[in-house]
Amino acid sequence: MRTNNGKVKNVIISLYFILTVLAIIMTTLISSFSEITESPAVKILIILLVFAVLFIITHKVSKYFEYDSDGMQVVVINRGMLLSEYLNYREHILEFEKENLISFKFRNYYFYKSLTLTIKDKYGHKRNETFNVTLVSRKKRRYIRQSLGKLVKLNKKLKENS
Repeated sequence: MRTNNGKVKNVIISLYFILTVLAIIMTTLISSFSEITESPAVKILIILLVFAVLFIITHKVSKYFEYDSDGMQVVVINRGMLLSEYLNYREHILEFEKENLISFKFRNYYFYKSLTLTIKDKYGHKRNETFNVTLVSRKKRRYIRQSLGKLVKLNKKLKENS
Protein backbone atom coordinates (compact mmCIF):
# COMPACT_ATOMS: atom_id res chain seq x y z
CA MET A 1 0.00 0.00 0.00
CA ARG A 2 1.27 3.44 -0.84
CA THR A 3 -0.12 6.72 0.52
CA ASN A 4 0.93 10.29 1.30
CA ASN A 5 -0.48 13.66 2.31
CA GLY A 6 0.86 15.74 -0.60
CA LYS A 7 -2.46 17.54 -1.17
CA VAL A 8 -2.18 19.32 2.19
CA LYS A 9 0.64 21.60 0.99
CA ASN A 10 -1.78 24.28 -0.27
CA VAL A 11 -3.53 24.33 3.10
CA ILE A 12 -0.22 24.95 4.89
CA ILE A 13 0.73 27.75 2.52
CA SER A 14 -2.69 29.31 3.15
CA LEU A 15 -2.20 28.95 6.90
CA TYR A 16 1.15 30.77 6.75
CA PHE A 17 -0.54 33.52 4.74
CA ILE A 18 -3.35 33.79 7.32
CA LEU A 19 -0.78 34.00 10.13
CA THR A 20 1.00 36.83 8.33
CA VAL A 21 -2.26 38.72 7.77
CA LEU A 22 -3.20 38.13 11.42
CA ALA A 23 0.11 39.64 12.55
CA ILE A 24 -0.47 42.71 10.35
CA ILE A 25 -4.00 43.14 11.70
CA MET A 26 -2.78 42.79 15.27
CA THR A 27 -0.15 45.49 14.76
CA THR A 28 -2.78 47.85 13.36
CA LEU A 29 -5.08 47.14 16.29
CA ILE A 30 -2.35 47.76 18.84
CA SER A 31 -4.51 50.28 20.67
CA SER A 32 -6.83 47.50 21.84
CA PHE A 33 -4.08 46.30 24.18
CA SER A 34 -4.20 49.52 26.19
CA GLU A 35 -5.85 47.69 29.09
CA ILE A 36 -2.82 45.43 29.47
CA THR A 37 -0.11 48.07 29.30
CA GLU A 38 0.51 51.59 28.06
CA SER A 39 3.98 50.88 26.70
CA PRO A 40 4.04 50.39 22.90
CA ALA A 41 7.15 48.22 23.17
CA VAL A 42 5.36 45.74 25.43
CA LYS A 43 2.36 45.70 23.09
CA ILE A 44 4.56 44.88 20.09
CA LEU A 45 6.37 42.23 22.15
CA ILE A 46 3.04 40.59 23.02
CA ILE A 47 2.02 40.55 19.35
CA LEU A 48 5.37 39.10 18.27
CA LEU A 49 5.21 36.47 20.99
CA VAL A 50 1.71 35.34 19.96
CA PHE A 51 2.73 35.29 16.29
CA ALA A 52 5.92 33.34 17.07
CA VAL A 53 4.04 30.71 19.10
CA LEU A 54 1.45 30.22 16.34
CA PHE A 55 4.20 30.07 13.71
CA ILE A 56 6.22 27.49 15.68
CA ILE A 57 3.15 25.30 16.23
CA THR A 58 2.34 25.46 12.51
CA HIS A 59 5.94 24.73 11.57
CA LYS A 60 6.12 21.75 13.94
CA VAL A 61 2.85 20.25 12.73
CA SER A 62 3.26 20.78 8.99
CA LYS A 63 5.14 17.78 7.69
CA TYR A 64 4.84 15.71 4.56
CA PHE A 65 4.26 12.01 5.27
CA GLU A 66 4.66 9.08 2.89
CA TYR A 67 4.07 5.41 3.60
CA ASP A 68 4.95 2.64 1.13
CA SER A 69 4.63 -1.06 1.96
CA ASP A 70 4.81 -2.37 -1.59
CA GLY A 71 7.64 -4.80 -2.19
CA MET A 72 9.90 -6.45 0.38
CA GLN A 73 10.57 -3.31 2.41
CA VAL A 74 8.45 -0.73 4.18
CA VAL A 75 9.45 2.88 3.55
CA VAL A 76 8.23 5.69 5.81
CA ILE A 77 9.21 9.30 5.05
CA ASN A 78 8.67 12.53 6.97
CA ARG A 79 9.93 15.84 5.62
CA GLY A 80 9.12 19.51 5.93
CA MET A 81 6.30 20.90 3.80
CA LEU A 82 7.94 24.10 2.66
CA LEU A 83 11.42 24.34 1.15
CA SER A 84 11.77 20.54 1.32
CA GLU A 85 12.88 20.38 -2.32
CA TYR A 86 15.83 22.67 -1.54
CA LEU A 87 16.66 22.12 2.15
CA ASN A 88 16.07 18.66 3.61
CA TYR A 89 16.91 19.64 7.17
CA ARG A 90 13.66 18.11 8.50
CA GLU A 91 13.77 14.85 6.57
CA HIS A 92 13.40 11.53 8.38
CA ILE A 93 13.44 8.34 6.30
CA LEU A 94 13.06 4.80 7.59
CA GLU A 95 13.41 1.69 5.41
CA PHE A 96 13.11 -1.74 6.96
CA GLU A 97 12.27 -5.30 6.02
CA LYS A 98 8.66 -6.26 6.69
CA GLU A 99 9.65 -9.08 9.03
CA ASN A 100 11.54 -6.61 11.28
CA LEU A 101 8.38 -4.78 12.39
CA ILE A 102 7.56 -5.65 16.00
CA SER A 103 4.75 -3.21 16.83
CA PHE A 104 3.31 0.22 16.11
CA LYS A 105 1.30 2.83 17.99
CA PHE A 106 -0.65 5.88 16.90
CA ARG A 107 -0.73 8.66 19.48
CA ASN A 108 -3.20 11.55 19.36
CA TYR A 109 -2.31 14.72 21.20
CA TYR A 110 -4.24 17.98 20.99
CA PHE A 111 -2.38 19.57 18.04
CA TYR A 112 -0.14 16.67 17.10
CA LYS A 113 -0.52 13.07 15.99
CA SER A 114 2.35 10.64 15.78
CA LEU A 115 3.11 7.13 14.62
CA THR A 116 5.71 5.17 16.58
CA LEU A 117 7.15 2.07 14.95
CA THR A 118 9.10 -0.49 16.97
CA ILE A 119 11.47 -2.35 14.72
CA LYS A 120 14.27 -4.86 15.13
CA ASP A 121 17.62 -3.60 13.80
CA LYS A 122 20.32 -5.77 12.21
CA TYR A 123 21.79 -6.54 15.65
CA GLY A 124 18.47 -7.84 17.01
CA HIS A 125 17.84 -4.81 19.26
CA LYS A 126 14.50 -3.04 19.40
CA ARG A 127 14.35 0.63 18.48
CA ASN A 128 11.53 3.12 18.23
CA GLU A 129 11.07 5.52 15.33
CA THR A 130 8.48 8.29 15.58
CA PHE A 131 6.82 10.05 12.65
CA ASN A 132 4.51 13.06 12.47
CA VAL A 133 1.14 12.06 10.97
CA THR A 134 -0.82 15.14 12.00
CA LEU A 135 -1.82 16.17 8.50
CA VAL A 136 -2.63 12.65 7.31
CA SER A 137 -6.38 12.17 6.97
CA ARG A 138 -8.23 9.83 9.31
CA LYS A 139 -9.09 7.51 6.42
CA LYS A 140 -5.44 7.17 5.38
CA ARG A 141 -4.35 6.63 8.98
CA ARG A 142 -6.89 3.81 9.19
CA TYR A 143 -5.43 2.22 6.02
CA ILE A 144 -1.91 2.54 7.42
CA ARG A 145 -3.10 0.99 10.70
CA GLN A 146 -4.63 -1.96 8.79
CA SER A 147 -1.47 -2.47 6.73
CA LEU A 148 0.83 -2.34 9.77
CA GLY A 149 -1.55 -4.57 11.74
CA LYS A 150 -1.37 -7.24 9.03
CA LEU A 151 2.43 -7.06 9.09
CA VAL A 152 2.60 -7.40 12.90
CA LYS A 153 0.14 -10.28 12.86
CA LEU A 154 2.08 -12.08 10.11
CA ASN A 155 5.37 -11.52 11.96
CA LYS A 156 3.94 -12.96 15.20
CA LYS A 157 2.66 -16.00 13.30
CA LEU A 158 6.08 -16.51 11.66
CA LYS A 159 7.81 -16.17 15.04
CA GLU A 160 5.52 -18.77 16.63
CA ASN A 161 6.13 -21.22 13.79
CA SER A 162 9.93 -20.96 14.00
